[in-house]
Amino acid sequence: MPTRFHAAFTALFAAALFGATTPLAKLLLGALSPFMVAGLFYLGSGVGLALTIALRRMRTVNRSTSAKLRASRIQWPDVLWLLGAIAAGGIAGPAFLMLGLSSTPAATGSLLLNLEGVFTALIAWVVFRENVDVQIFLGMIAIVAGGVALSWHPGAAAFPAGALLVAAACVCWAIDNNLTRRLSTLDAMTIACLKGLVAGPVNLLIALRLGATLPHLPAIAAAMLTGFAGYGVSLVLFVVALRNLGTARTGAYFSVAPLFGVTLSLILWPEMPSLLFWIAAGLMVLGVWLHIRERHEHPHTHEPMEHNHRHRHDEHHRHEHDFPWDGQEPHTHSHRHAKIVHTHLHFPDIHHRHRH
Repeated sequence: MPTRFHAAFTALFAAALFGATTPLAKLLLGALSPFMVAGLFYLGSGVGLALTIALRRMRTVNRSTSAKLRASRIQWPDVLWLLGAIAAGGIAGPAFLMLGLSSTPAATGSLLLNLEGVFTALIAWVVFRENVDVQIFLGMIAIVAGGVALSWHPGAAAFPAGALLVAAACVCWAIDNNLTRRLSTLDAMTIACLKGLVAGPVNLLIALRLGATLPHLPAIAAAMLTGFAGYGVSLVLFVVALRNLGTARTGAYFSVAPLFGVTLSLILWPEMPSLLFWIAAGLMVLGVWLHIRERHEHPHTHEPMEHNHRHRHDEHHRHEHDFPWDGQEPHTHSHRHAKIVHTHLHFPDIHHRHRH
């Protein structure tokens, strides 16, 4: 199923971009305070995506038909979900992470980020009642086991305080992920942009109030560019994956981010990978494979609903248009779903959040 692999690739690409930011953040922390790095990362994300949105709108205006297709907009009921996601994932999360990384090795910090997927899945299953079957559960266990293998340090007497702060960041991002799930039908780039434009200045203000000073322009540019890719583009892809896969499955794919972080750490600080690294890599690949080969199929009912998101006219989008349309797909506009009862392979995406 092409959609399955496209959605999985989107989530894995998001994980790769985010995982790579951890060792890069460790490099920047040598000269910048934790809150300054977090602020510049998110500011780079927000500014970069704002420029991208502006360019996209300029292109859209030049298309007579597309200009009449309205992208999904944030409504007042969405505002509280968005503010909660920004507070948890855009302010508290990066602050905990940067404080933790200041006293934690880069590789260890990358590995502990594996917990984000675990906490994300637990909240999705327990609080939001997202469906889970044995294969998905085993896939998550394999990925978590890979994270444990990566972070295992024989003979360690205690759990470092910095690691606890990284774990706290993962809890914040797990809350953010589940809140963002409620916004996944909206424009992913707009959601990520707003998070960056709010979280960036807040973290910078905290840094300045704590006595930090703005670094030189090259350091600012490096941090903002890293944030644009690792926090901005990554978050856009993550929201798209949430829309197509559901929270727990997207979180599981995103849990391989530490593997990309460790790989980059080994490149920046060269050393021969240990046996545990290869065991962990194998376990994570096994977990991803179990998720990709999921076959969830049963009779289910789609209740009538109306929403606005980017779509093609597939089996769930057989509707007429009340405006001139040149047949271009995918496109975005408000549309209504009639009640449907059918059977097919599916994920807990925005059209399949039903009880079992």
